[in-house]
Amino acid sequence: MQPNRPITPSTLSVKDLPWQILWEKDKCTLCGRCTAVCPVHTIELGVFRKRIVQADIDPAAPPGNVYKVYHGIRQKTDPAYACIGCAMCSLVCPNDCIIPARSDEADKLRLHIDRGGQPRRRGGRRNAPGGILDQIKFIRISMLTDPALDAGRHEFELRSLLGRILPPEENLKFFSENGWIPPVREIYPLIIGGMSFGALSPTMWEGLQMGVSYLNEELGMPVRISTGEGGCPPRLLRSRFLKYVILQIASGYFGWDEIIHAIPEMKVDPCAVEIKYGQGAKPGDGGLLMWYKVNKLIAAIRGVPPGVSLPSPPTHQTKYSIEESVAKMIQSMYMAWGFRVPVYPKISGTSTALAVLNNLTRNPYAAGLAIDGEDGGTGAAYNVSMNHMGHPIASNIRDAYLNLVAIGMQNEIPLFAGGGVGKNGNLAANAAALIMLGASGVQIGKYIMQAAAGCLGSESDRCNICNIGLCPKGITSQDPRLYRRLDAEQVAERVVDVFLSFDTELKKIVAPLGRSTSLPVGMSDALGIADKDAAERLKIKYVV
Repeated sequence: MQPNRPITPSTLSVKDLPWQILWEKDKCTLCGRCTAVCPVHTIELGVFRKRIVQADIDPAAPPGNVYKVYHGIRQKTDPAYACIGCAMCSLVCPNDCIIPARSDEADKLRLHIDRGGQPRRRGGRRNAPGGILDQIKFIRISMLTDPALDAGRHEFELRSLLGRILPPEENLKFFSENGWIPPVREIYPLIIGGMSFGALSPTMWEGLQMGVSYLNEELGMPVRISTGEGGCPPRLLRSRFLKYVILQIASGYFGWDEIIHAIPEMKVDPCAVEIKYGQGAKPGDGGLLMWYKVNKLIAAIRGVPPGVSLPSPPTHQTKYSIEESVAKMIQSMYMAWGFRVPVYPKISGTSTALAVLNNLTRNPYAAGLAIDGEDGGTGAAYNVSMNHMGHPIASNIRDAYLNLVAIGMQNEIPLFAGGGVGKNGNLAANAAALIMLGASGVQIGKYIMQAAAGCLGSESDRCNICNIGLCPKGITSQDPRLYRRLDAEQVAERVVDVFLSFDTELKKIVAPLGRSTSLPVGMSDALGIADKDAAERLKIKYVV
């Protein structure tokens, strides 16, 4: 039984917690593995006093009480140590005697956790059920007039272009006037989006980089990965693998000094430079790397003291208009690499995305535009941002593409979509739908965390503590005791598996369209949906 304690208005019982620990005393050997592995220290070794009623041999004698003391597992009821349901205790238990169980009430701890004037933060993306991408079907199947292809026999060129693609006559004119043609990169249409060295653990980050390098050098797939804000290890900047990396500069400028100083020593140019103005999980709000994660290594790379929280402002504080941003950021980054590296902005999904795009169409230095929809997010974001702010990616990317079509520039400025791609496991189908809506490629983040490293976070709010550095799998932690649980080589193997399976499934989708030499970018006549309003909004076919 629990020790005597006063009952106050803030007192909670285990019943009030979103997860309860179920423990079988008879099977437990008190090995202590569960208490050692728990990332939030929700269970502790407890001393219990138990009353046992013992009857005497003599039937006439009254029964007596025998008190025994034994050791066991006890769950804390303080919300600061609330169980997150990660089930790490169950994974390490040799006797299968402990497991977390979800509360039978849906909404627990919402008010208890908002204390001290701080709203609740959670890692991962919003808890939004369903999604429009999963409702889209591919309805244009080539038959006799335009024979379909055999996905297993034909050779496919599943490649996309990153960079400003000027018409031939404009290329000649631009070259004659400036002596320069905008650089273009041939890349794979599935990009690993920005997850910073700091947000991810060193082991996870190394595993992703190893996987991308293997895909390029051994399998010939030009896969690219964005660094996210915060720079990257100096050895990567000076290695030949930098050509597979998209360097991101963001509103906090963290790690950018290290990158600039390394330019003279770079053996190869990076694939591109991405300027981040917004993120889909927290549009209009800056990112936040909490002090839990800012160890000496991260602090050194980012040029800050260790142990301080690092909030990024929502936009570049020196840029007050789209025009000024293009002039100062895009052109200055081009100059830093001698105009050899494509530079493009990344923005949150928003109704103002077309204003940004229209400005980019007037500037030949803009290499593309990445739009991050509302369902994105792999780190720390407030609930209010994830649940009530943002723009769905499908309609945003469709509007942007149709805007380019209207001015005849749909083949000049590539659009890249992100945010909730593969949210329900349908990665290839979601990516193909976005490509046919107008995207030249898609970016993924949370999907690769779940598929390559076994992230436990879920839309039903399981785990989701990426932001406080206590990731039970060691994916988003800077604590060596946690990230040593990950094997970088196994992460790399899973990254390769993800891309190979994606490649196979994407071919299965585009082969019936009769396409093998190019991606079906903007091929919206191949799409249909059973939602009439969605069909009208996206300008695709309504099918029932």
